[in-house]
Amino acid sequence: MSSEQVHEDNAEEKRRKAQRARNIAIALSLAAFVVILYVATWAKLGANVLNRPL
Repeated sequence: MSSEQVHEDNAEEKRRKAQRARNIAIALSLAAFVVILYVATWAKLGANVLNRPL
């Protein structure tokens, strides 16, 4: 391999690591948002939501 090829492979590896880190951050943010909505909904409806007539 030439030095240019090694440099391109290194740059590609750095890009993939950065993209994976961004994807993980987005996934964690989405999961936190879902948890917040769940807790807010539970708090608004209260614990009696399961005791309603069907």
